[in-house]
Order: sequence, then C-alpha cells, then structure tokens
Amino acid sequence: MSFFARLKEDLDAARSHDPAARGSFENFFAYSGLHAIWAHRLTHKLWQNPALRFPARLISQLARFMTGIEIHPGATIGRRFFIDHGMGVVIGETSEIGDDVMIYHGVTLGGRSLAKVKRHPTIGDRVTIGAGAKVLGPITIGADSAIGANAVVVKNAPPESIITGIPATWRHRDARSETKPAVDPAEYYIEYRI
Repeated sequence: MSFFARLKEDLDAARSHDPAARGSFENFFAYSGLHAIWAHRLTHKLWQNPALRFPARLISQLARFMTGIEIHPGATIGRRFFIDHGMGVVIGETSEIGDDVMIYHGVTLGGRSLAKVKRHPTIGDRVTIGAGAKVLGPITIGADSAIGANAVVVKNAPPESIITGIPATWRHRDARSETKPAVDPAEYYIEYRI
C-alpha cells in the first residue's frame, strides 16, 4: 500500500470512529492519535534494524512529548488503528494490535514481567478499549471484543467478548448482530427550545 493510500485510510478511520471529526484537513493537523501512529510507523521500521534502535527510541520519545501517547517502537500495530483523545496511552514493546482497533485515552497495554520475553497483550481485530483500561501481561483479547472503561484485564478473553471490572471478567457479545453503531449519533441529538 502506498504512503498516500495509507494516509487516506488513517484519515478515513478517524472520521468513521469519531463523530466530532469534521474533516480530513483538520484531522491531519489536530489529531494527536494520528500523529502518534504515524510516528510509530517510522520508529517501528527503524526498530527492525538493530543498528537504528537508538534513533527509533529517540523519535518515539519526541512523539510522546508532542502527543502524550507512548508507543514503543517494537510494538506491532495493524491497519486503521485509531486512538481517540489519546493522552496517557501507553503501548508496550511486545504488544500486538490487529486491524480496525480503537482505543481511548488513558489505556495501558502493559507488562507484568521484567523478563525479556513476550510480556504485553495481543489485541485481536475490531477490538474497542475504553478509557483508562489496563490490559496487562501476555494475554490475548479475541477479535470483535469490547473492553469497558477502567477495566483491569489480566486474563485471556475469547472473540466477541465484553470485558469489564477489576479484575475484569468477560461475557459473550454478538458484535455482528448489533444494529446500533458503536457511537450512535442519535444519542448526541439535543433539542433546543426557546
């Protein structure tokens, strides 16, 4: 996929996930989540060459300073990834994130071990992670799942799960049969009366 096609895909993903997104021009310049993922693509490419890992870390720290979002260059992230609001997001080195994933501010994809092994989560395709959620350790969250705000997830969850609580537990979710969009514009309709 070309650079410009990927850029358009990211901008389209932002518009489809955020009802406040007014247009690609504004999103390009004002969305820190987009800036963080674009910086990550560069640093991840550099990280693949062991001789370029130091510059990769420096650039990732600069991106962290500019966006408030810390993504380790070693993390693997799929297409159409979107971070809404973003401040305080931390994505660890061995995290693996699928396609069409959306996360909110304050999310941590962290480790529970200091060993140099796979120590961060694997997030399946089309997963939504609510604000403040902590997903910790080398666990797997199945595709089409949703993690509630402030959940602390330390165990695997199968595909199509709703995961909530501290510590989090899961229940089945039939995402394909849901007719209501993840963010329903009707919920934001306000009738003004004079």
